[in-house]
Amino acid sequence: MAITAELSAFAASITLDRLPPEVVKRARFLLLDLVGNIVRAGHDAESTPALLAAARALGLAGGAPPRERVRGDPGTCGVFGDAARYAPAGAALLNGALGHSLDFDDTHAAGSLHPGAPVIPAALAAGEMAGASGAEVLAAIIAGYEVTCRVALALPASEHYARGFHPTATCGAFGAAAAVGRVFRLDAAAIASALGIALSQSAGSLQFLANGAWTKRFQVGWAALAGLTAATLAREGFKGAAEALEGRHGFLHAYAPAPIPERALQGLGTEFELMATAVKPYPSCRYGHAGIDAALALRAEHALRPEEIERVTYGLPRFGMLLVGEPAAQKADPRNVVDGQFSGPFVLAVALATGAMNWDSYRLLHDPVVRELIGKVRCEFDPEIEAEFPRNMAGKVTIRAGGRTFVRKVTVAKGEPGNFLTEAELRAKFAGLADAVLGEERAAGLADAVLAIDRAADVSALFRLSTPRVAVRLAGE
Repeated sequence: MAITAELSAFAASITLDRLPPEVVKRARFLLLDLVGNIVRAGHDAESTPALLAAARALGLAGGAPPRERVRGDPGTCGVFGDAARYAPAGAALLNGALGHSLDFDDTHAAGSLHPGAPVIPAALAAGEMAGASGAEVLAAIIAGYEVTCRVALALPASEHYARGFHPTATCGAFGAAAAVGRVFRLDAAAIASALGIALSQSAGSLQFLANGAWTKRFQVGWAALAGLTAATLAREGFKGAAEALEGRHGFLHAYAPAPIPERALQGLGTEFELMATAVKPYPSCRYGHAGIDAALALRAEHALRPEEIERVTYGLPRFGMLLVGEPAAQKADPRNVVDGQFSGPFVLAVALATGAMNWDSYRLLHDPVVRELIGKVRCEFDPEIEAEFPRNMAGKVTIRAGGRTFVRKVTVAKGEPGNFLTEAELRAKFAGLADAVLGEERAAGLADAVLAIDRAADVSALFRLSTPRVAVRLAGE
């Protein structure tokens, strides 16, 4: 099965005018969602100062300021929310890492990954390098989503996870390479070579769960950089490994014990995995979202007060337990933002205590009311919820309060394709992230431009609109 060749041919030939209008519209929405994440993470994520300092130390920062930039100049690329300019590699790395730093970016349930964070930054950096139009970049982004998600489906992701890999980073490197290849207008053979080069860079470990490490964010940015590097090498004639995905020592056989290769090509060109991608309404691991939905609904319906709650049980699928439920002692004692993002007890406690779960909720990590509630929340494997996976990332919450028991199962969490956010809700989420950095007027202008990217002559205009009210680097100097 010529998976690498087929996916490469698909990426090379994709154009917006040959795609269903709903796919193009959804791609614009997903782009807006990631841009908001990048803007806010540059100012709020605790890992940002070290990330920026390293980029400068490695020579990835610098270049002419926007007003002096010549279209297509490869030395100056943008990072959303930053007035500085970066080398293409730096822009891909930073936009990718920042896009994933809040854990508020899009998710593909069946692939158990976040396709936007590695793919979109790579495509945009390539677009600035090539002076590409918004339509070209958006088509490339769609191609990158399809490659990323289909590679994950073929592993399948559950087996990949069991080996300790982080599929957003590992699979994302291939999607990023395909997207960049499409921006550069490489033919199918050259994109296949780029995938062969990406194979040598595909990496990402779940070991960040041990101590709340920032490597989860970095390895997604690195996937964007890896894809940009791979396609640039291929553009210059560098030869990549053949059959990168399906070969004897290719990705599918090396990274999972029992791959299902045919999944990568099922419905290619007619069924779009991008349309199966969800947007998060809450900035935490997606496995906690059904629980948050349920907790918020029960709180509102029964006017539950924190002090009357006796115990809470959150039913999860097996891989939900792996990420937000176990080890129980660690999940019951989150010490930092990453711990909180991957703690079912924390996110449910916040929802029940405050009636919300947003980025500012992480200021409550040591709040006494939240801490007391955390101790009352227990996550458990639920066969009924497991039966929904991977079709749905469902969850079931049972609350004992005031001598009564309340149960709510959420099969399709808010933001999933079957319960997707409206444009107004997406804009509200974007404003909630970007207004604090850019100001309301500038943030609204950026949102308008992002949603009209397919009419832009040059994607660099998006970065010019995203500079902060005070033109300084994201974390200062």
